[in-house]
Amino acid sequence: MNDFLSQFPTLFAPVFWEWGPIHAQFERLSTPPPEHLISNINVVGHVGDQWVIIRLADGNWEITGGTLEPDESYIEAARREMLEEAGAKLLNLHIVGAWKCRSEAPKPYRPHLPHPEFYRLLCYGEVERVAQPGNPADAEQVASVELASLDEVARRLRSIGRDDLAESYLFAAWAKDHPESD
Repeated sequence: MNDFLSQFPTLFAPVFWEWGPIHAQFERLSTPPPEHLISNINVVGHVGDQWVIIRLADGNWEITGGTLEPDESYIEAARREMLEEAGAKLLNLHIVGAWKCRSEAPKPYRPHLPHPEFYRLLCYGEVERVAQPGNPADAEQVASVELASLDEVARRLRSIGRDDLAESYLFAAWAKDHPESD
């Protein structure tokens, strides 16, 4: 068994997201948790050995993903988010883990989402660039989409203090290279 905490200390450490307020703990998964408890998805996209990273209008680097819409499956959300944010068609999807979350908020972020306990999935998938980002008016605005080496993606994310996202990419790449660990 791998010691994920020593390899990916930020990813596997308990976290408190003040914007929620939410307590979260990442756990390794190869199958989804109960679908009715999934509220969000993040997808680490790749084209061959290059990894998709998006830059928001505010200049920050980010991972593709977002909140599920009413009656939307996590697979449908992954496809939609990848197309909206990266202009990419998702060719396959592999779950690598999820943040098991518990919100302290009195109500869910959106009425259709599970509350107070829910999951935020982390997946990777091969993609094909087919368009420019959709940039829906009610979403974060994507300024650019880039393909970069894994080391470069991690460097960019760490440069803005997002070790959590850097380790999300690194862990997804590890899982991709170790499918027998599922």
